[in-house]
Amino acid sequence: MMNGGQRIATSTGVMLADPAELGNSLKETQALFDPKFWAARGELAPVSGGRGAAWFIGGADNPWVLRHYRRGGWVARVSKDGYVWAGEARVRAFAEWRMLAHLSRLGLPVPTPIAAWYRRYGLTYRCDLITRRIADTQTLSAMLAAAALPDSSWQSIGVVIKRLHRAGADHADLNAHNILLDTHGAVSVIDFDRGRLRAAGAWPAQNLRRLHRSLLKISGPWPADRFLPSAWEAFLRGYRTL
Repeated sequence: MMNGGQRIATSTGVMLADPAELGNSLKETQALFDPKFWAARGELAPVSGGRGAAWFIGGADNPWVLRHYRRGGWVARVSKDGYVWAGEARVRAFAEWRMLAHLSRLGLPVPTPIAAWYRRYGLTYRCDLITRRIADTQTLSAMLAAAALPDSSWQSIGVVIKRLHRAGADHADLNAHNILLDTHGAVSVIDFDRGRLRAAGAWPAQNLRRLHRSLLKISGPWPADRFLPSAWEAFLRGYRTL
């Protein structure tokens, strides 16, 4: 077991999974990470947004999200999805699985990790992650594109981000696309790739600055009421309540 997950060697790679979450799907092993497998079952739909390849997979009993890790920036010109091998402990999908497993055990609103997998190709590897889908949600960016949010929503977002920070969760890319709100206003945070569990320091303030820049950038073309200074003030009130 690795931090609550079971390490499973497959014919072409290694999987880290929670057998209780996988259930009968455990026998499929690496097929779970193949979009063609899910398409053949009629259980595949693309997820919009982001640079990575992601799909909604599974049926009513296993509503999951499959994400194939993709490179960004200039490195993607060399390899779109290959990462330098630095040992199993450094596999990005495994690192994110372990972080999500830890935060889930604390009862924080993040995706429940189901399984991660890597395939090694000499000095490089490729990897994938399956998480439980958070139902009936929209990204903060999509919601703001449609209408302004009430102060209560901004305060709720601030409370959740503070809870994550108190747990030591340093989100490497905290932005308006990685915050979800459901139909009842509940807030979740997704995409912890490159995230780390850290002791207290300056990193929470860096997370907040990144989020603020994201909100200013996406709201630029929209009506002015979509992200007023008062919205950020409401967020900070929520953040400071804990």
